[in-house]
Amino acid sequence: MKVAVYSARRYDKALLAQANEQANEQGGHTLRFLEDRLTAHTAALAEGCGAVCVFVNDTVDAEVLALLAAQGTKLVATRSTGYNQIDTEAAARLGIAVVRVTDYSPHSVAEFAVGLLLAVNRKIARASARTRDGNFDLDGLMGFDLHGKTVGVIGTGKIGTIFARIMTGFGCTVVGHDRYPSPAFEALGGRYVGVDELLACSDVVSLHCPLTDDTRHIVNAESLARAKRGSVLVNTSRGGLIDTDAAIQALKTGQLGGLAIDVYEQEANLFFQDLSSTIICDDVIQRLVSFPNVIVTGHQAFFTVEAIGQIMRTTIESITAFERGEELVNRVPAT
Repeated sequence: MKVAVYSARRYDKALLAQANEQANEQGGHTLRFLEDRLTAHTAALAEGCGAVCVFVNDTVDAEVLALLAAQGTKLVATRSTGYNQIDTEAAARLGIAVVRVTDYSPHSVAEFAVGLLLAVNRKIARASARTRDGNFDLDGLMGFDLHGKTVGVIGTGKIGTIFARIMTGFGCTVVGHDRYPSPAFEALGGRYVGVDELLACSDVVSLHCPLTDDTRHIVNAESLARAKRGSVLVNTSRGGLIDTDAAIQALKTGQLGGLAIDVYEQEANLFFQDLSSTIICDDVIQRLVSFPNVIVTGHQAFFTVEAIGQIMRTTIESITAFERGEELVNRVPAT
């Protein structure tokens, strides 16, 4: 099958090609690697391809799907667990199947979330930058012990539960919020509470839930006002979970004591590319990175050898199953 692979970076090309070769003795699928994001303007690049392979910041809305369907595309495979960038109802109407990667190393994201928390709390990035300039002063670098603190986990699936397990190792008390309680989370001593109570009692809040209509801006001006003053917020899930303007205001007043994010709600035009020699016109992200108690990374929490390898293998397996008319175990339902 011919597959147009959008948002393809060097590592995507190497590892997806490797997975394709290893999984298919006859050379496998024909992969057309495109560095462009999928949009209505770039959909024509998939002409003649039965499948497109996309990533988190590609636009796969009804307009784009109609263009793809008109060109003969029958499958959209996203190299991610989340699929909020895809209009699954429109895909179903157009007869396009959608598959995702339902499982890859959850430790990658959970461990990175802990790293972000430590970095923003203990001012590690600032300290490193100082020492590179020969400044070994400790003033302004004081953090707090995690031991004995309460950590709130919003979203206690595999990643959230692993994050909670790590935090219990630090000696933290964990509370959680999720529509579907996890026995594994409860086995750690985790207690489920409402969002308001979680925010009010937590010294640290980490987001690990998918982006849906119900969770969009789950952290907003009202919820931040109810949060424990000076708490630290970590987000390695989806940028749209946080109302960024509200977070900036909470940082300015000290209501929010620190923010560490690997995702950003307007990241599509920024992340996964080198903009260091250009003028970045996004005033919000520029404002965020100006705060000394904020750390922003470019959506790299998933980026480990183990996770990327599994993502690529699963993606190729789904494309092969579709071509052979087999059951799509990783199919996304039309909701």
